[in-house]
Amino acid sequence: MKIVATGLLVGAAAIYFVMRWIEHRDGSDTAAWVGFVRAAAEAGMVGALADWFAVTALFRQPLGIPIPHTALIPRKKDQIGEQLGEFIEENFMTPEVIVERAVGLDMPGRVSGWLADPANGPRVNDEVSRAIRLGSEMLRDEDVEKFIQAILKWAAEPLWAPPLGRVLEQLVDENRVEPIIQMLCDRAHEWALDSQGLIDRVVDRDGPAWVPSFVNNLVGDKIYRELTEFTYKVRAEPDHDLRRAMHDFVRDFADELQHDEATIAKFEEIKGELLGRDEVTGAASTAWQAGKDVIEQMLDDPSSTLRTSISDAVVRLGVRISHDRPLQHKMNTWIARTAKHVADNYSTEIISVITDTVRGWDAEETSRKIELQVGRDLQFIRINGTVVGSLAGLAIYSVSVLVFG
Repeated sequence: MKIVATGLLVGAAAIYFVMRWIEHRDGSDTAAWVGFVRAAAEAGMVGALADWFAVTALFRQPLGIPIPHTALIPRKKDQIGEQLGEFIEENFMTPEVIVERAVGLDMPGRVSGWLADPANGPRVNDEVSRAIRLGSEMLRDEDVEKFIQAILKWAAEPLWAPPLGRVLEQLVDENRVEPIIQMLCDRAHEWALDSQGLIDRVVDRDGPAWVPSFVNNLVGDKIYRELTEFTYKVRAEPDHDLRRAMHDFVRDFADELQHDEATIAKFEEIKGELLGRDEVTGAASTAWQAGKDVIEQMLDDPSSTLRTSISDAVVRLGVRISHDRPLQHKMNTWIARTAKHVADNYSTEIISVITDTVRGWDAEETSRKIELQVGRDLQFIRINGTVVGSLAGLAIYSVSVLVFG
């Protein structure tokens, strides 16, 4: 574009000098049209030179001459960055604009619709696996081990007994302990049904040696029948005395965890010994290493249960959100509130990325980058200057001829 614009300038100059040569050669006999062409070419040269100076002055000093108010971009680079940042902050980073844009994007609807599309399933599988692998690579083993140790240390500091007692008491009040007691009763009865052989061995081993074996068999059978009948009654009767005693025990234990100093101290002692053992920390670290290896192996297999399960869960979540307009509205509200918070508190820091980046650029490099981006269009200014200057010169010369002859 520079060659085209400069070519027009050279062409106008050539035409001008040719017309001047014709005027000098023919003198008073010069044809009338020569003056019109000369005037147009002369004005075109002036317009081209003026616009060349204007365009060049933006990026550098014309011909290297230190003319005031030239090389504007290199000299004003930092101010341009600051003004650009201020413009964006005042017109784009205002809470009102940010919130309106955040809500208008409808990110929950768009993202959930994309996730719910079966055609995107393989992409979801790959991206989720890549994200998990990236997280696994970012977590160094030694950092995880230190984190586990810190968690165990932090967990050992507060008292566990009173909060645990309150939770246990709440479970008793809401009758949530009953299913556990029922399960224990079921298991006890099942064990009793299978205990015939064990009872016979114990009776034979611990009974008097002089007692005949048939007596031991009768005793064993009696114990077995009594045991199975008793466990069956406990299992079948919700108000059985033993089950009520179990309820009372749990309730009393919950109360002691909250108010009995001896119980609290004993519980905390056991907790401290357990969490302080090297085996606990070692087991946690070993579990992390083993889990990490298993995860990496499963991530390498596109058809692994882990990858398919996670991707299916993500797709199901997308389907649910895409069909739940109230949930999308709520999520849009969350996004808008987050965007407003960011705009209110961090707009200056965000804009500083622009200003600091521009400030760190080399002045000449910045000028070159901007010229490469917009210079092509700026060369049209030179082209238009040549054309408009020629037309203006032709018009002025024409008017002068009509008026003054």
